[in-house]
Amino acid sequence: MAITNKVVTVTLNPALDLTGSLELLKHGSVSVVDESSLHAAGKGVNVAKVLSDLGAEVTVTGFLGKDNPELFHQLFADIEVNDRFVEVDGATRINVKLVEDNGTVSDINFPGVQVTTQDIARFEATLFELAETHDYFVIAGSLPRGIEPQQCAAWIDALYKQGKKVLFDSSKAALKAGIESHPWLIKPNEEELGEFMGEQLDTAEKCQVAAQSLSEKGIDNIVVSMGSEGVMWLNDNAWLRSQPPRMQVVSTVGAGDTLVAGLCWGHMQQMPKPDLLRFATALSAMAVGQVGVGLTSQEELDKIKLGTNVSELSPITNLDMPLSGTN
Repeated sequence: MAITNKVVTVTLNPALDLTGSLELLKHGSVSVVDESSLHAAGKGVNVAKVLSDLGAEVTVTGFLGKDNPELFHQLFADIEVNDRFVEVDGATRINVKLVEDNGTVSDINFPGVQVTTQDIARFEATLFELAETHDYFVIAGSLPRGIEPQQCAAWIDALYKQGKKVLFDSSKAALKAGIESHPWLIKPNEEELGEFMGEQLDTAEKCQVAAQSLSEKGIDNIVVSMGSEGVMWLNDNAWLRSQPPRMQVVSTVGAGDTLVAGLCWGHMQQMPKPDLLRFATALSAMAVGQVGVGLTSQEELDKIKLGTNVSELSPITNLDMPLSGTN
């Protein structure tokens, strides 16, 4: 496949993120917020922002509530992406993040819009129209009410049968169903992977065992993100691991989405595998040092890349080893 800059990001359940900073959250009482911000977000939206900063020609789609789409449309205009979202009745959800002075973050996530069969039909028409001119698709985030995990999996499978490269980043039931539908790349963190396996994956070796078992399902790329411990990538029965330099953490929000964007861009540009993993890992590491997502400094990214180590890992040959620390 030739080098391309064209990509579609799909956010089925976007959100307006309302973030408040306060000294201390008083449960069951009144808490006063010192500073606040409200901005358009969602995993696929974050991926689109980073990809656009990198130079990709991005089309965004998914579902937006008709009652409050303004901040999304403004963001899409600001980052110069093609807006193909399907608007549905109701309001796009607001997720609340409360950040205390001691660093504690409390997330309050609300349900999304209610999607009807007519809404689904409009979205499908958009998705498969875009499939006529795009080869890369990023499907990221949770599902709104009205979309069953099997429905999302069916879209992944349909794109797979058309020869498309689907990068799928979700969790819980959506991840479980999607894994069976031939996504080209998945990026669970160790907690999400452990939840899928029904085991606690508290070592890199256990993550390797779990990932190798998933590769039998025909997934070309399995990327396991492990926070400050780096990233492991399984492709063609070969493992690479990256370790970024120690970063001053400002916010981890969007770091995983930034990693997905880096992996997508690296593949689109046909980077050599070690360079690709180093680039994506450094981009994600840079994200934890800032508020919000995006390529804020090429100089800083280059510096982090220099400090990111990439090495080969040996596959785990004993796949029967126990995953749980209690076994």
